[in-house]
Amino acid sequence: MSTRKVVALAAAAPALATALAIALAGGVSAQSPNLGKPISQEDLASWDISIGPDGAGLPPGSGSVAQGADLFAAKCQACHGEKGAGQPNDRLVGGQGTLAGDRAAVKTVGSYWPYATTLFDYIRRAMPLNRSKTLTNDEVYAAVAYLLNLNGVVADDAVMNAQTLPKVMMPNRDGFVTFTRGK
Repeated sequence: MSTRKVVALAAAAPALATALAIALAGGVSAQSPNLGKPISQEDLASWDISIGPDGAGLPPGSGSVAQGADLFAAKCQACHGEKGAGQPNDRLVGGQGTLAGDRAAVKTVGSYWPYATTLFDYIRRAMPLNRSKTLTNDEVYAAVAYLLNLNGVVADDAVMNAQTLPKVMMPNRDGFVTFTRGK
């Protein structure tokens, strides 16, 4: 062993021995090494916002296609292009019929997403990209209504809310296989 390694081990040995002695003696408290504090229910609530396919947990609020068009122009169009056509970021509209076959798949809200409720969840949690979690529930419902309308999924006069959104049948609803562990 080189002299440098021996010196390094000798220098580290007292600190390691002390840490081991404290740990073996039960001297490390639940507060050590003071890496944080328990999360409060209030703090947790802002992150506990998952919405599954069945829509359980959708918040109060509503939004129409027309409201969504205005919102999209103001807060989404710069990244997703006019009417969700894409550029500089993801295309959100079109692509129906491209998932099967030899053509390149175009994964959009209308061609790929199996549930409108998970679209709500994603937009509420992650958009706008530079200011995630800043949209109100009404704005998220409006954005979802508008995107569903652009993809031909809901009518021009559609209003999305906690009752109507889970009833939306997405074009690719049956395009996924349910995974069950161990069966």
